[in-house]
Amino acid sequence: MTRSISARSRMPVFVVGSPRSGTTLVYDMLMSAGGFAIYLGESSIFNVVAPRFGDLGLRKNRQKMWHAWLGSKLFRASGIDPQRVETKILDSCRNAGDFLRTIMEEIVRNQNAQRWAGNTPEEILYLPLIKRTIPDALVIHVIRDGRDVALSLSRKRYIKPFPWKKRENAIGAAIYWEWIVKKGRSFGRMLGTHYKEIWFERLVSDPRSVLSDLSSFLDQELVYDRIRRTALGSVSKPNTSFQAESAEEFSPVERWRKQFSPAEIAEIEGLVGETLAELGYTLATNGAAQYSKIVRARKKLAYQLFFNAKLWAKKSVVLRALRPDFTSQQIDEVVIADEKGPEKARHLSAQV
Repeated sequence: MTRSISARSRMPVFVVGSPRSGTTLVYDMLMSAGGFAIYLGESSIFNVVAPRFGDLGLRKNRQKMWHAWLGSKLFRASGIDPQRVETKILDSCRNAGDFLRTIMEEIVRNQNAQRWAGNTPEEILYLPLIKRTIPDALVIHVIRDGRDVALSLSRKRYIKPFPWKKRENAIGAAIYWEWIVKKGRSFGRMLGTHYKEIWFERLVSDPRSVLSDLSSFLDQELVYDRIRRTALGSVSKPNTSFQAESAEEFSPVERWRKQFSPAEIAEIEGLVGETLAELGYTLATNGAAQYSKIVRARKKLAYQLFFNAKLWAKKSVVLRALRPDFTSQQIDEVVIADEKGPEKARHLSAQV
């Protein structure tokens, strides 16, 4: 019996969360499940590319963004014929959502797929804009233990430090994790049945159960055995900051117990312990008791103001006018995209 195709099973999907939370693994599982157009990369349209080109309601800005995108690996990873969408991009797109949907729907058409998905973790900070410009978007928020996230972020030197610091430590990374997760959950509550939270640790320990739950949310069957056979991207090769690990050795849960000192664990839990506990994580110390709410808030305030200021600067129309447009080369320096993605998509199509 052929399963009927519902409207929900055609809706685009955004996989978001704090960086280093497992969003890439979830996204690559979707790509490996079948039905999704294969785009192996982070489009970064909402959080990186579009903000650098100003008001896309103006044709000249759309033109600049389109030509920069065409010269970047974001285009080369798509496998599309740009002539098929150029007129629509230049004549009809009015915002980042229009641009992304046009590109991704062409990839869907090109691959004869059912739907598309996006994977740019920090676009969780842009959920209101995403839903305003792509109203039918479904959102999967991947949540991971903030202590493991802080460990990974500090190893990758992902977070830009305060101007007077050379690098950010695990404490700042833990506060960043809390800041972005709280913002994401706050936005998510506004999305009703279009928003779903999943826990990374449960995905690792019981993937079939999590995938079954996601299948209901997406109204699309996600078969674990097929995902393992196809094994695109991080499904077969872990996206880990611990480079010594192979796929067989991959053990990403509770690394913090061995990698952090007892004092570091106590300080991290003292600052973000309430959020860890709220999310269901067991605390290892009584660190949460070492600070009063006032002292804890004061210690985190500078970081939160810094993170909010950087987010505001990205979105500021005034500051945008002072910055030059992105070049294709600059886009390539900050985005992630596998230019062999189209070749892998053709190979999979030939196997079906």
